Formats: sequence, C-alpha cells, structure tokens
Amino acid sequence: MLAAARSSDPSPASSSAASSSSASQQPAAERVYHHVKEAVLDRRYEGGTLLTEGELAQAVGVSRTPVREALLKLEMEGLLKLYPKKGALVLAVSAQEISDVVETRLLVEEHAVRKCVPVPARLVARLEELMEEQRRHAREGDLRAVAVADRCFHAEIVRQAGNQILSRLYDQLRDRQLRMGVAVMEAHPDRIAKSIAEHAEILRALRAGDAEGAARCVSGHVGRVRDLVRGEAR
Repeated sequence: MLAAARSSDPSPASSSAASSSSASQQPAAERVYHHVKEAVLDRRYEGGTLLTEGELAQAVGVSRTPVREALLKLEMEGLLKLYPKKGALVLAVSAQEISDVVETRLLVEEHAVRKCVPVPARLVARLEELMEEQRRHAREGDLRAVAVADRCFHAEIVRQAGNQILSRLYDQLRDRQLRMGVAVMEAHPDRIAKSIAEHAEILRALRAGDAEGAARCVSGHVGRVRDLVRGEAR
C-alpha cells in the first residue's frame, strides 16, 4: 500500500508543475510518442481513427518532423498503420491479435511463475500491495488504473524469473493488451473482483511452493480474460 504523504512531500500543484517541466524537457518525438500511445491505450483514439500529422503537431506543440518519427515507432509496435499523405490509422483490436497476445503471454507467464518458486518474501509483499491497489482503484472507478495495477502484478512475476529479454517482450505485450482489458472491464464490471480473486489464487500457490499449481492458476486466469476479450472484439 502507498505510504502516507509526509509534510516534506511536494504539494499537488508543485508536483504537477514538476511533471509539466519534465515533459517539456523531453525530445519532441518522445512527447508525441507518449501523447499518441497513451491516447490509443486509453481508447481516446479508438480503432479506425485517422490521425494527421498537422493535428498531432498542433496538439503537442511541435513541428511535423518529430510527429513522423513518433508515428513510425508506433507503427513498428503494431498500434498504427501509416498511409503516405493521409496520416496514421489507429488499428482496431483483431481476433488474431488477441489470440497471438494471449498465446505469447501464456508461454511467458507460465514459464516465469514456475521459476519464481521458491518465492521470495519481497515478491509476496509486492504482489499483495498491487492487489490492494487494484481494490482501491476499483472502488474509485478508475478502470485504467485497475488495468495498470493488473499489468504490474503479472510483470513483477515475469521480472522475478530473471530473464530481461522476456521482461521487455512482456512489457510490449501488455501495452497491446491494456486497451483490450479496459474494454472488458467496461463491459463486464464484475470481472474486476474475479480478477483480483484469481490473483489471490496465484499468490496462494506461490506461497505454498506449488509451481505447477501456480502455472495452472495463471493459465485459467489468462484464458478467461482471452475469452472475454474475444467476445468484445466480435
């Protein structure tokens, strides 16, 4: 859980100013990249939306050159499709993408959860903290924050496996799944409590030193999410 704020902590206003200052110091292409990527993952830019260089340059306050650089990077990540002289099309989530993402997640996560046993106390504490964050965000109705905490829960387990290449691959997968997950929670609000309960099952198996049991829990958990997301993609 989050520690209580100390009197020496910066005020919200000063924190916001610091954040704005930090963002303004980023290279222009990075600012455009983060602006567009967050909007796509938050589903503010829905699949099928056509983005133009001019509109994005004006929105972020940069020239068109860094916009092109950012859009090329996002196309490589599979979020956009570039059309010369027209703009960039936000790609809708397809049934094939869902299948590919979930299949790869299962390969990575089942391997990682087995390697976590015996589970260190630090990881147990972090997973408990992330489940509490999910509950808190759910009470507040912040679905994107719930999805981020969910992502972090699984990512901590993958990191514990100690393979940096798998960790980077997993981060890319979860970026693509974030917009899928938010859509599922909007359509199935009861899924949040079920997801947290399934996380608790994974953690119980880890605590018990049951690597195969934890892998079965991961398989069932991710499989249920896949089935729901497929339903939303139809």
